[in-house]
Amino acid sequence: MAIAKKAIVWGLFAAGGTLTAFVFPALIALFLLIATGNVPEGMQFEQIHVFVTSWLGKVCLFIVLFLSLWHAAHRLRVVAHDFGIRKDTLVASTVYTLAAIGTVLSAYYLWMIKA
Repeated sequence: MAIAKKAIVWGLFAAGGTLTAFVFPALIALFLLIATGNVPEGMQFEQIHVFVTSWLGKVCLFIVLFLSLWHAAHRLRVVAHDFGIRKDTLVASTVYTLAAIGTVLSAYYLWMIKA
């Protein structure tokens, strides 16, 4: 029995969509508060920097970025099809390659953050 490749793509898409739906509204609200000068207690740069430089923080950020990138890639593939672009192999290769590059760059830049 062959393993279906679509299951992997749909799994990443679903996980990314779920995570994005829960995390991004909270991040947007937090960034709006910070942009208006209303920084919540415990969210100053020093506390955020401590979290981001820890292994737990890096893993959490990587998971959010990784799943969001793959969700966006699959969504862009579907949107391209809806707009009448019927070269699915080219579109899929492009968007998934960009998601893979974004994943590698995310890992690299998170790795480079020092305390």
